[in-house]
Amino acid sequence: MFDSDPTSLYSVKAIVILDQDGNRVVNKYYDKEAFPTTKEQRAFETSLFKKSQRNTGSEIILLDGITCLYRFNVDLYFYVLGAARENELILESVLNGLYDSVSTVLRKNIEKKALLDVMDTTILIIDEICDEGIIMETDPQAIVSRCSLRGDEVSFGSDQSFSQIGGSAISALKDQFKWSLYK
Repeated sequence: MFDSDPTSLYSVKAIVILDQDGNRVVNKYYDKEAFPTTKEQRAFETSLFKKSQRNTGSEIILLDGITCLYRFNVDLYFYVLGAARENELILESVLNGLYDSVSTVLRKNIEKKALLDVMDTTILIIDEICDEGIIMETDPQAIVSRCSLRGDEVSFGSDQSFSQIGGSAISALKDQFKWSLYK
């Protein structure tokens, strides 16, 4: 699926974030043929981490026929993996979108502890960027705006409560159901 068709939309094999010791923080593998088991994923991550530590000057690695772009900051390594023939500029835009989105959510405090505190948002960011290996969005502002809605950011009128909002939503659903029966 990933390597057989040069016109395929499947560009990303995986997105991985490791800490400074090479331990997995977040990962999302899309190519089940290249990485079928967790054991093989961890073995690949170990060799990827060792090779990226040695290549401090570059941000692109070719490892086991997989193009790996990475970025390091304080105690985190951000990786985007693609096929050997994949365009590095496309993978770089995914990497930059991931890094800048996480940076915005963490208010430029990109550290493992801060990332763990917003793990749910980080996973949403990865899901907004890529869906089953197909790149969906790389603009950090668009990604963050879709992922950063929290309960304390929802604004209600001064005289509205949660029960009133819920009651109005239920009545709207009842009306919609009633009209669907008439059709």
